[in-house]
Amino acid sequence: MPLSTALPPAETGTAEPVRLLSPEGQLVHSALSEEYLPVIEALPDERLEDFHRQMVLMRRWDIEAGNLQRQGQLALWIPSHGQEAAQVGSAFAAKPQDHVFPAYREHVVGKIRGLDPVRIMAILRGIDHGGWDPRETGNFHIYVLVIGAQSLHATGYAMGIGLDGASGTGDPDRDEAVLVYFGDGATSQGDVNEAMIFAASYQTPQVFFLQNNHWAISVPVERQSRTPLYLRAAGFGIPTTQIDGNDVLASYAVTQSALDAARSGAGPRFIEALTYRMGAHTSSDDPTKYRENEELAYWGARDPITRMEAFLRGRGASESYFRALAVEAEEFAADIRTRTLALQPPPRERLFRHAYTDAHPLVDEQRAWLERYEAGYGDAAAPDTGAAPAEDGAGA
Repeated sequence: MPLSTALPPAETGTAEPVRLLSPEGQLVHSALSEEYLPVIEALPDERLEDFHRQMVLMRRWDIEAGNLQRQGQLALWIPSHGQEAAQVGSAFAAKPQDHVFPAYREHVVGKIRGLDPVRIMAILRGIDHGGWDPRETGNFHIYVLVIGAQSLHATGYAMGIGLDGASGTGDPDRDEAVLVYFGDGATSQGDVNEAMIFAASYQTPQVFFLQNNHWAISVPVERQSRTPLYLRAAGFGIPTTQIDGNDVLASYAVTQSALDAARSGAGPRFIEALTYRMGAHTSSDDPTKYRENEELAYWGARDPITRMEAFLRGRGASESYFRALAVEAEEFAADIRTRTLALQPPPRERLFRHAYTDAHPLVDEQRAWLERYEAGYGDAAAPDTGAAPAEDGAGA
């Protein structure tokens, strides 16, 4: 199998991506990085440590959720192992008033925005459809399993922001922008391309954030596109930037710059984060059928967490910080496990509750039929515990 997907951009004939932190954990001084390094140098140690902390917690959550799935406690798990830097850096770059539209792998982005992790676990346990209210989760919108569809939702919302005059006012504390995530496979979908057409036409205040993890399930990125994916957006007239997606500092600084431009009225931006999915596409996938060990070894040596840890140690981060974080990660995983196992199926009433805003005779008839049908089983009918799962508790 060819390993061109495993090679750095300079070796595949494309331009070098923006990189602020080398795989060895050293700041990179180059023509591309100089624009962004002042942003990083202005950050306090606490924020830099939080970048690392959130990546470590996500990795531990990933491992615990994978174990739960293998033990039959989740119907599915969607890992993000290897993509933590792209997600954490970009998530921290967004302001509270910004709206974030995820695909289905942005677990740590939701956590950073204020979403309870167990609400994601409820979806993958098969007892909830993910109906959280974005107004209660830091404007973090619901997961979308239809590949690329969220790009249209995001562009429509961004068009609304523009029409409402909620961007480009010059007030950085009020101006809004939209950040939408998707993967390399989604760039082949019509929805993403249509979204970029409308975004460019309406000059929407949004940032398209592509996590190029090099595999659309089992299809390698070089089979999806003969040109670097970030150049596709340029064809629509959208300014684009390609970054080292395993560099959390580059993800933060470049996304912050792009969102600032979008909020100011300068129109949409597009970021391609070159990263790698170290695990399976989902727990239903077996990547050993289509990937080589050499490819995994190449990207494993560029692990985003190891890179940031080396950077922090070089800055003098205390050993007590790392010890405390290890303890926190174990407690975090244990809490997720405990609360996931405690989730209960939703009450049957939820089948009917949100079909219409007001009472509807057809829904009333269907509810009555179901009650009669289940009553026909007598004592054998499963009791409706009325337990409040996701929506009314920690799992919605």
